[in-house]
Amino acid sequence: MRFMIIVKASPDSEAGVMPSKELMTAMGNYNEELTKAGILIDCDGLQPSSKGARVRFSGDQRTVIDGPFAETKELIAGYWIWQVKSKQEAIEWVKRCPNPMPGTDAEIEIRQVFEAEDFGDEFTPELREQEERVRAQMNKH
Repeated sequence: MRFMIIVKASPDSEAGVMPSKELMTAMGNYNEELTKAGILIDCDGLQPSSKGARVRFSGDQRTVIDGPFAETKELIAGYWIWQVKSKQEAIEWVKRCPNPMPGTDAEIEIRQVFEAEDFGDEFTPELREQEERVRAQMNKH
């Protein structure tokens, strides 16, 4: 099972405050643990929403909205993608994580990633083939 582990933003992360050397060291050590356990697929921190944009869809119309975005607690500061046996295993690993926003309350969200079999009959053999081609191309980069 794959899970996306989402680190929620804080006022500091949205203000562009960089993590301390201590936090970067603790997170580096944690990422090494995840790697040694064989569960880490990907991870990264995200720039503040002031450097981002959203595209709103309304029928055929597209509207671009530049950041920053107001609801800090709904924004993402970083993520991991993990391959684990269960949601409970993901929870146990998150509980071992250093506080990503020292000095304040922080929240990490755990969301399961869809797998091909989750889509049932709607995911036709042709669509599966296309998905495999796309993933093969992604893995070349």
